[in-house]
This record gives sequence, structure tokens and C-alpha cells, in this order.
Amino acid sequence: MYLADRSAPASEGAKTAPGRGPVRAPAVASTVLALGAVSMITDISSEMVTAVLPLYLIAGLGLSPLGFGALDGVYNGVSALVQLTGGHLADRVRNHKLIAGIGYGLSALCKPLLLLAHSLGPISVILTLERTGKGLRTAPRDALISLSTPPELQGRAFGVHRAMDTTGALLGPLAAFLILSVTVDGYDAVFGVSACVAVLGVVVLMLFVPSGGAPAPTPAKAAAKATATTGTAAAGAATAVPDADRPAPVRLRDALGLLRLPRLRNLAVCAVLLGLTTVSDAFVYLLLQRRTGIGDQWFPLLPLGTAAVFLLLAVPAGALADRIGRRTVFLTGHALLLTGYGLLLWAPAWPALPFLVLALHGMFYAATDGVLPAAVAATVPGELRATGMALVGTGQALARFGCSLAFGGAWTLWGTGPALAAAAAGLLCCAAVAGVVLRPAAPQEARTDSNRTEPTRSA
Repeated sequence: MYLADRSAPASEGAKTAPGRGPVRAPAVASTVLALGAVSMITDISSEMVTAVLPLYLIAGLGLSPLGFGALDGVYNGVSALVQLTGGHLADRVRNHKLIAGIGYGLSALCKPLLLLAHSLGPISVILTLERTGKGLRTAPRDALISLSTPPELQGRAFGVHRAMDTTGALLGPLAAFLILSVTVDGYDAVFGVSACVAVLGVVVLMLFVPSGGAPAPTPAKAAAKATATTGTAAAGAATAVPDADRPAPVRLRDALGLLRLPRLRNLAVCAVLLGLTTVSDAFVYLLLQRRTGIGDQWFPLLPLGTAAVFLLLAVPAGALADRIGRRTVFLTGHALLLTGYGLLLWAPAWPALPFLVLALHGMFYAATDGVLPAAVAATVPGELRATGMALVGTGQALARFGCSLAFGGAWTLWGTGPALAAAAAGLLCCAAVAGVVLRPAAPQEARTDSNRTEPTRSA
């Protein structure tokens, strides 16, 4: 399926079992809710550290802003590159929960180590390891979400997860500032509490998230299963699964072969193109502050505005993508971002301008952050799901990192206005290209392309 794929007809969502009435699959799988809780708890822990880290490194340890920028770029780049490793390992060992758990555990282990590090070298190593954990867990986690959800509900599922994740992003900075205001050794207290919260996230993962690995049944299959008799179930339980029916291990060649799938390749190319013209959040907030004259004391609240809108709209946007098509919602999100750039460039300094820009920024994330992995899930076979998501996610993350470097250089050379105008022009061109590349496939082309997604391996 392309981003334009729609959900299945409503009539397939329910079947009538004799004497039981309609049988429906749950709108959101319990695995999605459990992973959402894990992400929310982990994000509280991570954002507690992220909120105070610039002040701690620059004001506390005397690191220069240039040095902090370089450090930030390095450990975010590490996270993006490690996604490929995490995705392939999860598919190869056929245990997405195991690889995700290693990632969450590594990040949790790094939090208390910050209490022992008081110089740039050790802190750099710790932060790099923490980002490595994030990179390892991202693709397996998203694969677990997609494999536990019927295809026609993927957008809603990712929307629910992203909303819960964003709740943690909202609560983390608030918790950090509260701790700083009531403790003497504020930074150490933040790091200590963050470590405890991170451990709680790992515990929730181990207790409540199943290992998974098989694609979720469609609602029709779930209904058919509900009508099975007790005798049939007993007979099935007595039948052993032959070893020959077990899928072969995933090879590196299979993972690399995913890029031969036209639909996945189109998604990856569009994600990279759009990422190359998506200005980073930090630059958007700095541009908004300069454009409107927001005081420094209010600057830390700007990300909370984006996160609040994202939280409110992530689930509705995902459900809308399932209904009307992911391509439409995905491209609309970038159109909203482009509108925000236009307001920053040309709108008068209205009192409402900060609220409008932050609302558009949050709507952009709601319409794209969960919709893209839902579209990727529809194009990749289940046994290579984590690898496919890692390929697209890594390309997008590296492209956005490159955009940050280019935009920073353009700001330095040309100033804020020309730099943002160039980014807006690039985004408009790339969105037009994506609109053409991601157009719905013709029926015959879609059938042919679907056949190519079937894995071909020797016995």
C-alpha cells in the first residue's frame, strides 16, 4: 500500500457469531497501550534530563554553546544510525521485545551514571550510550505496534502510542523544573529521579508487553476464531507445529533487498526529501522568539505548546489517515508546516502569532509522526517489519540532521529571513514531488507490487 491506502470496508470489522452477536477486534490492542505506557514513562525520564542538560553542561561545566551543539549532533546521529542495527537484529532473532528491552535497559542504565560523571569526556560517552539505547529500541517497538494491529487500524494505533509518548514529553520538563525548585543539589536530584523512572519503564515492558512476532489477525479472522468450537480448539491444541513450517532466519541479504520494493523505496526517498527541508524544532522556537519578542523566561514553554497540540490531535489524525488515506494526511501535515513557515516570514507580530505557529507545528507532527510508520508497515512483510521501519526512520533522521546543519550555516551567512525562505521553498518543491511519487497505484500495479513483497528464501 502507498500512503494513500485506506482502511478496509467497515463491514469487515465485524462478523456475527451464531448466538453471540457481533464480534469486533479491539480498536487499540493491549500491546499498543502497554508500549504507550512504557514510552510515556521513559519519555518522562529522558525529558527530565534533556530539559536541564544544556544548563548543566554550559552553566555548570562551562561547555561552550558550539561544543554543546557538536555534542548534540553527534549523539543524535548515533541514535539514527543504530536504528538499522536494532531493526535488523529484532527481525533476525525474531524477538522484537528482547531488542527493545535491551535498548530501554541501556538507556535506563545510563541515567544513574550521570551522577558519577563531572567532565565532558565521561558525559559524552554516557550520552552516546543513552542514544544508542534509543536507536536500538525504536524500530522493534514500532514493529511490535504494527504486528499487533490489523492493517486498517494502523494509523489509530500509532496515533495512540504517539499521544502517550508525548504525554511523557510534557510531564518530563515540568517534573525537572519542579525538582530544581525544591532541592539543593538540583541537577543530581533530577538525574537520580530520572534513573528511577527509567527503571520503572523497563519493568512495565517486561511485565506487560508480550514478545509478539506474528502479524495481527484482521477483524474478520478474529471473528472467525471466536466462532470455533471447543472441540476444534482441543483438537488443534493436540496438533504440534512441524519444524518445516517455522520461518527461516532473516538474512542480511533479505534486509537489503527491501529497498528493491518500489513502494518502500518511494516512501524512503520521500521521507529523506521532506526531512532535508524540515527545520529542527529548536530553530523554529528561536525564530518564533526573535519574530515575536518572547521573553527568555517563557522560551522553555514553547516546546510544551507544540507537544500539547500533538497530544490532542495524534489519535484523531491517525484515525483520519485510516479512513481517507495516509498520503492525504501526511502531505496535509507538511502543508501545515509550510503555513507556519509563511507566518514566521510574513505575518505581522500579532499577539496570537506564537499560538498559531505552535498550533501548526503540533498539527504537523500529529499528521506525520505516526502516519509514516503506519504506511511503512503496510509495505513490508511481517518478518522484516522492524528492518523496513529502521530504513525509513534512519533516512529521515539523518536528513533532518543535515537540514539542521545547512539551516544553521544559512542563518549565519544570510540571516534568519532568507534561510527560512529557502527552507520553505525547498519544502514546497519536495512536497510536490512526494505528492506525485506517493500517488495511489493502479490496481494491476498494486497486485504486481504486492507479489514482490512475498519473501523468497531457500528452505
